[in-house]
Amino acid sequence: MNNFTAAIGIALAYLREKKLSAALNVLLLALGVGTIIALLLILHQAETRMSRDAAGIDLVIGAKGSPMQLVLSSVFQVDIPTGNVPIAEASLIISEPAVKLAIPLALGDSYRGFRIVGTNPAYITLYKGTVASGRLWDKPLEAVLGADTARATGLTIGKTFAGAHGLTDTGGGSAHHEQPYTVVGILAPTGSVLDRLIVTSVSSVWKLHDHAPGKAHDKHADHAGHSDDEGREVTAYLVQYATPLAAVSFPRFVNASSSMQAASPAMESARLFQLLGVGMNALKGFAAIMLVCAALGIFVGLMNALDERRADLALLRVLGAPPGMVVVVTLAQGLIVGLLGVILGLLLGHAGAEWIGQTYAESQRVAIGGRIWLIEECWIALGALGLALAAAMIPAWRAYVDATPELLASH
Repeated sequence: MNNFTAAIGIALAYLREKKLSAALNVLLLALGVGTIIALLLILHQAETRMSRDAAGIDLVIGAKGSPMQLVLSSVFQVDIPTGNVPIAEASLIISEPAVKLAIPLALGDSYRGFRIVGTNPAYITLYKGTVASGRLWDKPLEAVLGADTARATGLTIGKTFAGAHGLTDTGGGSAHHEQPYTVVGILAPTGSVLDRLIVTSVSSVWKLHDHAPGKAHDKHADHAGHSDDEGREVTAYLVQYATPLAAVSFPRFVNASSSMQAASPAMESARLFQLLGVGMNALKGFAAIMLVCAALGIFVGLMNALDERRADLALLRVLGAPPGMVVVVTLAQGLIVGLLGVILGLLLGHAGAEWIGQTYAESQRVAIGGRIWLIEECWIALGALGLALAAAMIPAWRAYVDATPELLASH
C-alpha cells in the first residue's frame, strides 16, 4: 500500500510538471466523452418521449402529403398539418369494422406557442390524463390546459385567453379576441405531449373558423368522431385498430379508396430516427476521433517523459524501489488523466443536454434535460478509462525494461 501511495504521489508530481500537456489530454478526453454522453441522453429522452406520445395510436388519417409531416403534426404536435379532411368522407372510412377508435383532431390555433387542439375526451383518456383541478369542457369555447401549459402561461381556472391563428411560437397571426376561451380545467402531468397542449372541443375550433355559418353544428360530432354536416372538416384522426390484422390491409384501403392518406406513427418514427442517425453517427465519429487523439496524446506524453526521466528511474531503483513500481507510476499517470477526463466529460455531457433541453423548452417542442443518468454511461466511462490505460501500456512496459539493473548500470 505504501509503495502504491508513493507511486500515485510521484505520478501526480510528474503531471504537475507537465500540466499544460496533461490539461490538453484531459480536455480532449472530456470533450469526446461529453459529446457522446450528450448525444446518448438526447436520443434516449427523444425516443422515450416519442414512444410515449405514439403509444396507443396505430394509424393517423389525414390530408395527402408527407406521411412523416402528418405524424409529426398530429401525434407529436411539432409540425404544420398537411391540411384538413372532410368529415363526410372520413366518416365512411372510420366506420369500417377494422377501426376500434377514431379520435378527431382540429388544429390551426395556438396561444403563446402552445397548440390549441380541438378533439374529444377520448384524446385525454388516450394519454391517461386526469383532471387535477376544475373539469373537462362541456360547451364550446371552454378549454382544459396541460400541466406544462398552465405552468408556463400562468392561466388558472376561470381565466380567459384569446387563441391566435397559426402554430408558431408567436401565434403566427391575429387573435380571436371577440371569442375568447375560458379555462375550466387543468390536467395532472402525464409526461406526454398532452402536457404541452390546450385541449378543447372540435366545436370550439369550428366556432372560431366557421366558414359556413348557415349550417348547424352536430352535437354528436365531438363524441362520435364524425358529423353528418357535409361542410365540416377536421385535421386528422388518430386510429386504433379493432384487430392486429387490420394493420395489413387498412392503410392500403385508406390510401386507395379515398382522397386521404394513412400514416403509421411507428414506421414514420423509425424513419425519422434513421434520418437523425446519420447526423448523430457523424457526431459520435467526431467524438471518437477526439478520444483517440487524447489517447495518442497520453501515449506520446508518457513516452517523451520516459526519455527525460531515466535519471529518476535510476534513483528510484537505487533507493530500493522494485521495477514494478515504475510501471505503476506510468500507469497511474494514464489513469489519473483518464479519471479527470471522464469526470469532466460526464459533467459536460449532462450540462450540455440540460442546456439544449432548456433551449427547446422555450419553444415547447421536446422535453429533454441532463438530470437523468443512464446505465450506458458506465460503459462509456469504462471505455474511456480503458483507452487511457491502453495508451499508457507501452510506455509502462518501456519503463519496466529501462528500470532493470542491467540497463540502469549501462546508463
